[in-house]
Parts: sequence; structure tokens; C-alpha cells
Amino acid sequence: MPAHPIASYTKSTRLFALYQCLPRSEADAVSLTELMVSYGDDPDNFANERKNLENDLIGLNQIFNDVFYGDALNRVPAWGKNISGQTARFYIEPSFSIDVINEQTVFFWEILDKYTANYLPVSFKQGITDKLTQLRRQDKDKFHQSPLGQWQDHLITLPSIVQAPKLDSEVIGSIHQALLQNRQLRISYQNKWEEKPVQRVVYPKGLIFIDNMIYLTGFNPVNDHIDDNKLLEEHRNFAVNRITRASVINEPIPDWVGRDTFALEHLHKLGRLEPTDNIRIKLVLKVQKYACQHLYERPLSIDQQITIIDDTWNQVSATVANTTRLQDWLVSMSQLYVVIEPLELKTVILERLESGMQLYNND
Repeated sequence: MPAHPIASYTKSTRLFALYQCLPRSEADAVSLTELMVSYGDDPDNFANERKNLENDLIGLNQIFNDVFYGDALNRVPAWGKNISGQTARFYIEPSFSIDVINEQTVFFWEILDKYTANYLPVSFKQGITDKLTQLRRQDKDKFHQSPLGQWQDHLITLPSIVQAPKLDSEVIGSIHQALLQNRQLRISYQNKWEEKPVQRVVYPKGLIFIDNMIYLTGFNPVNDHIDDNKLLEEHRNFAVNRITRASVINEPIPDWVGRDTFALEHLHKLGRLEPTDNIRIKLVLKVQKYACQHLYERPLSIDQQITIIDDTWNQVSATVANTTRLQDWLVSMSQLYVVIEPLELKTVILERLESGMQLYNND
């Protein structure tokens, strides 16, 4: 908010300050009387200041229409309609902001829109779509004629096999607040195998995006310990769609949660950010030679090695985290790959394949 009444500034400054103080949703729209609280406080000049406020709102609306080609400043009833004794209320379109608009800006939001098309739930993607609509409205023709603007006719994203789960916007809001303010979080968590949600307190660390799922990663409440491995035992991941309630606790997260050891990148290297056996393994596969090409293009790890066994088979070795996703991938590739080592993983894959065969044979 301005340090002084808005009416005390020059017109250009008044318009900018007015833009800053207007609400960003129709539900919060304010009347002239409410705006006057910030706009002017001189009782001897109230009538003139109120009239100036009306003129400033009209001028600000005209600027937005001339520069951004859209109704960024909304009035209820709408501009041009007779108020007929009603109290006019004003707000800024939620998707609108004053940005530096250039090809790179629009390109970024176009890419973000395409990338998240089938990745985030509709309610969260809507904000991106609104932003893109606002940007396109500002200089649509110029952008589409630019080199960056022409790419979009040659790009499509395909949806995931399964849809993204529904997320509670209030839960997401509480998680964001706790993360940004380094506060503890109280959640109600519905485990798949439990009838009722379990109440628990979490030291939140961050959000993980895996395919079209979002997970909250953090720690159970525990006192600091000299052994980081002891603290790692309290690390947990929670599917956000299974958090039925979340509220921020006005208690800071302990300092130890911020150690480099518990940074998201390090937790990822340890294999802690997804379902895993918490160990890294030396994976050895026997792979049909013609199916091995994509492992040259997309290696399993930086230490991956491929050796030729014979005209039919290659051997692939790599150090990887023993995650559920790895096991799912190996099952999906079982007609082309055979797990050689470790024997424990080979047993797991074989059991899953046999279980699947039993289901089909009993059908």
C-alpha cells in the first residue's frame, strides 16, 4: 500500500497505486466508498477526491483497453451499463498482470500450457490457461508471426494412460504456505489400506512430481540427532490426493531439516523421493540386441555399460535405485529383458509375472 493517500500523488502515480490496491477477484470487488479509505482522507476535500477517483478508474480502464486490448479492470455492473441506483464495484481480472511482453514470455507460457496439459488437474491448470489467454490478447498477431510463435502448430502432447487425481485446493494452499514459511504441517492422511484418515504432524520439505501424481515429502517430528541416518529413518512421502485436510502449525521447522544432507537433490540420489527399497543396486540385464538401442539413447545411469554376448543378446549393467518404477518398467519390458542380478530383484519380477499369468489363466 502507498505510504500516503493515493489522492496526494500525481496522476500517473495515482493510477499505478490504484492498480496495486484493487482486488483480484469479483468476490472481493470494492465500491468507491471502500476505495476512498486508501485513496483520500481529507474530509474538507472529500467530494473532489471522490470525483477524481471515479475519473482515475475510468482512465485506468481506458489504458488497459488501449495497451492490453482487454477489460483488465472490471466494473459491476459492467462498463457502459446504467448503474440505476446500484453500488458500482470494481476489481482486476485475476489472470491479468503488467508483464514485460515479448516472444520469450509468451513462448514460456505456451510451453508450460502444453507440458501441463495432461499433467496437472484441471483446477490448477486453469491458472496457466488464464495467463496465456491474457498474453495472447495483448499482441496475438505479432506473436504468431514470430519464429517462436510458429512452433505451436507442430506440437501436441499425449495424455497419460490414467488421469491425474483430483486435488483439494485448500490442501495445496496449506502445503504451499507451510513450505514457504518453514512451518510445521498437520495433515489427515488416508492410506489406501485404512478405513479412516490418520492425523499426523509433518516437517514438510517439498513437492515431488512423478508422472501425473504429486507427493509431499518431509519428516516425522523427531529431535535432532548427530547421526543423519537416524533422521533419514523418519523421512516420508505422502500422495497429496490422499491428504484430506491440511493446516499450518505456527511452529517453525527444526533447523536440521535444512541441512544439505536433506536437500531434495540429495534425497533423490538416495532414492528417497519415491517408493523404494532404500538401496542402490548393481542391475545386470540380458537384453535382446535389437531392443538395446534405446538404452544407448537413454541410459539407466551414468555408469551404464553395454557388452555384446552374442548375435542375439547384449548385457547391460548399471547402478540404480531399486524403486517401484524400476520394477514396473522391468515387468513391462519382460518380453525383451531378463534380470540377471541382483537375485532378489529377479525373484520379485518373476513373482509378479507369475501372478499376472495366473490371473489370465484363471480368467
